[in-house]
Amino acid sequence: MQALRRLFSRPPLDPGILPLSPLSSFLIPLFCYLFPVAKRIHPVRLEVYRHLLTAVPEEMGTVLRRTAYSSNVRERRDYSCALFDSKAQLVAMGDHMPVHLGSMPMSVKAALAHEKTLQPGDVVILNDPFAGGTHLPDLTMVAPVFEPSDGFARPVFYVAVRAHHADVGGMSPGSMPLSRDVFQEGIRIPPTKLYRQGRLNVDLLRLLLSNVRTPLEREGDLAAQVGSLRVGDKRLRALVEKNGRPEVEKYCRALQDYSAKIMRQTIRRIPNGRYTAEDLLDDAGPGEGSEPVPIRVGIRVTGNSMKIDFAGSAPQMPGCLNAVRAVTRSAVYYVLRCLAPDDAPASAGLMRSVRVMTPQGSVVDARFPAATAGGNVETSQRIVDVLLRALAKALPDQIPAASSGTMNNISIGGIHPGTGEPFSYYETIGGGMGAGPAGPGTSGVHTHMTNSLNTPIEALEYDFPLRVREYRLRTGSGAKGRNRGGDGIVRTLEVLTGCTATILSERRVNPPYGLNGGDAGKKGRNYLVDRGRRKNLAGKVSLQLTAGQAVRIETPGGGGWGGKETRKKESGKKKE
Repeated sequence: MQALRRLFSRPPLDPGILPLSPLSSFLIPLFCYLFPVAKRIHPVRLEVYRHLLTAVPEEMGTVLRRTAYSSNVRERRDYSCALFDSKAQLVAMGDHMPVHLGSMPMSVKAALAHEKTLQPGDVVILNDPFAGGTHLPDLTMVAPVFEPSDGFARPVFYVAVRAHHADVGGMSPGSMPLSRDVFQEGIRIPPTKLYRQGRLNVDLLRLLLSNVRTPLEREGDLAAQVGSLRVGDKRLRALVEKNGRPEVEKYCRALQDYSAKIMRQTIRRIPNGRYTAEDLLDDAGPGEGSEPVPIRVGIRVTGNSMKIDFAGSAPQMPGCLNAVRAVTRSAVYYVLRCLAPDDAPASAGLMRSVRVMTPQGSVVDARFPAATAGGNVETSQRIVDVLLRALAKALPDQIPAASSGTMNNISIGGIHPGTGEPFSYYETIGGGMGAGPAGPGTSGVHTHMTNSLNTPIEALEYDFPLRVREYRLRTGSGAKGRNRGGDGIVRTLEVLTGCTATILSERRVNPPYGLNGGDAGKKGRNYLVDRGRRKNLAGKVSLQLTAGQAVRIETPGGGGWGGKETRKKESGKKKE
């Protein structure tokens, strides 16, 4: 995500709200000691608190990664952690998965709405897309943080962690099926206490593990999530004990206010007006017809406020690409973070000046019992694309072209021939980044709403009966332009035993768009490889494989930025 944000060409903000430059580890504590804070907010101490608070979810993520069982969490880092104040308002988050982080506030609010009185040691778990979740494989845990000195009267903070579990019992291994309703996608968990005052709800855990294909792996990842919450609790209690609750809460509010101030200034730099755009999902999935699914947005900028309206987007559909409102808000939050300066605190303040409107019962605000497995991973990407396309009309020299626009999801599962136990492999594959005014797009990376890594070949072949036959950049898939789009990836996986494979991908029909005269990136392609022969596969397909067969994924390249006219204008400026 950091590499992508560098493509956004932005003029400096008003010096009055510029984030502070990093100070040496010697000067910061010395300055804070010489100039203690009384009632006012000291800018240096504010910056210290920003780093202190951000370090908590970052450390939580590190603990989760190092103790997780699954390669999806351990290697790919498909998880996110965040910190909320006593009013459940976002204070800080780790540099994790954008699609998780922007939607997590609704999970915390749902947990608190259902469990109104949380005690020390309580942990609430949920994954219901219609009660604060996103899609069923994302299991979220929320825990309160209390101050011991006040007798545990009320929480000072809430900590939250979300991890994508490689199986939650859906109709196909990996629980990313080509489903028609949420009942086919796995076990649905409303906000429920997994721990009650430090005691594990054994019956609930047993129920969950009885409904998944890989119970040992799921139990290990759940335990790792709980461990990350404990670390967050420990660090925050130490911070409150050292500096006092009043000061800590004051600086949490100050960080949120600071974010709001930065976002107002950012919006003020966008010319007033209404900017509209449309982009298309390739289709609704197998058996749902081949018609594209439109997503439309209108962005109204007035002074330092913004209204984003998705009216006109397609109604929710029987296929699995429906996104719930939490996912749509997450995409909006991500785009706003990209527009803001890099050092803007990632807090609830970023959304204060922004109003998001989503038509209920649409593909961007689906209602129960819609299928949502792909809405979190694919539709979220298209929402980002359409938002950037609209903003490009207001900021033509700042917004990059479309990136690959898909997470290229692949799930493979069956019975491991070595252990006789079920296995479930899930992965998203990167693609080409869209070029921007500041330079060409990066090749072979995850972009926008995903921030995960790949599964290293050694780990993949050790954990699963799979063999990586090919893994390279898809040379020439990035689009031409003054700045060229990044290239996609070619990844070929051979199965060593009979199993089921599911591919959930996009941009196989409608390519990633270019901007300012740049070309569109190459569309992605999927193949079944059998005895050296390739057979074309649809963008969304589930199939039975026999030992020796392989699946080949060719991911889209990024769109190009700038064409001949742009080059002529720039050469003219240089001559002048």
